[in-house]
Amino acid sequence: MFKRLIIMLLIVGLVLGGVFGFKSFQGAMIKKYMSSMGNQAQTVSTTKASLQDWKSQIDAVGTLRAVRGVDISSEVAGIVEGIYFESGDEVAAGVLLVKLRSDDDIAALASLKADAHLAEITYQRDYRQLQEKTIAQATADISLANLEKARSAVEEQEAKIAKKFIRAPFAGRLGISGVDLGQYLSPGTMIVTLQALDPIYFDFYLPQHELSNIKLDQEVAVKSDLHPDKLFTGKIWAIDSKVDPSTRNVQIRATLDNKDKELLPGMYAVITIDLGMTEQHITLPQTVITYNAYGDTVFVVKDGIAEQRFVTVGPTRGDQVAILKGLEEGETVVSAGQLKLQNGSAVKINNAFMPSNDSNPITSEIKE
Repeated sequence: MFKRLIIMLLIVGLVLGGVFGFKSFQGAMIKKYMSSMGNQAQTVSTTKASLQDWKSQIDAVGTLRAVRGVDISSEVAGIVEGIYFESGDEVAAGVLLVKLRSDDDIAALASLKADAHLAEITYQRDYRQLQEKTIAQATADISLANLEKARSAVEEQEAKIAKKFIRAPFAGRLGISGVDLGQYLSPGTMIVTLQALDPIYFDFYLPQHELSNIKLDQEVAVKSDLHPDKLFTGKIWAIDSKVDPSTRNVQIRATLDNKDKELLPGMYAVITIDLGMTEQHITLPQTVITYNAYGDTVFVVKDGIAEQRFVTVGPTRGDQVAILKGLEEGETVVSAGQLKLQNGSAVKINNAFMPSNDSNPITSEIKE
């Protein structure tokens, strides 16, 4: 019995020893494999840290809006009797756009004018009699009050009729018509939009620390992806009197020349404000930088080894960013593939793919 127990324990020991031995061997092989993988050269693309002239400027995204723009609507109810414009027309101020049916109102006006005429005759007769002292002053006062009331009724009816002749309040370009002949319009129904397009406003926001660089009448240039090869020039027209406490940004408005009326309200565009100073900065593509909460880093390649380095970034322009501290001119910096690197990784350079490095790229965010 004791002999069998010994044999059983030996067998169990051999099995457990084999299992633990295999696990130990497996762990060693995995460690060896991972170690060999870590020493394998990682393929990256690189760029040179170059010193470039950096023209001090401010870029911002904003929205175009008309200097004067309105959705023309009916102030009174009525049936559309005449439409005197086409969608997209350029119109002058005061041009008749829509006429509402007003026959009943004109007839009522004629009746009110007759009442006013009678009231005037009555007042003139009472006034003469008052001069002759044949009637009391109170009678003449009542006649005068009736005359003024009748004249007011006429003016009120004339104003009511005028509201049925809807005119352009200022010169500009009409949008697409929203009414048809014979349509009943309720008060407030939109008929057509009217926009004054030259000049045109450009509204944008800047952080509060940029306010010292902005002043009224400062020249600006705006580029739209609709006309990528054309700059629209203008000036700073107004700076808001307060800073938004939630974003610490301030709204700024510029006016732009738009003689050809190529810019339309609601369009997106990019504004550039030249600050008139030129500096030199080491410049890299923005994709080179790894942004972290503890600091911004790049990988510098020396003798086939990647060295992680902290840098201080400055202003940006297009695809580029200025490096204020941490790099020297001419150093080789990893521009793509840095996510698979760690400090001391071996690298193999393949520059078949290079990230965009344009200082003034053509935006295409809303081409669709």
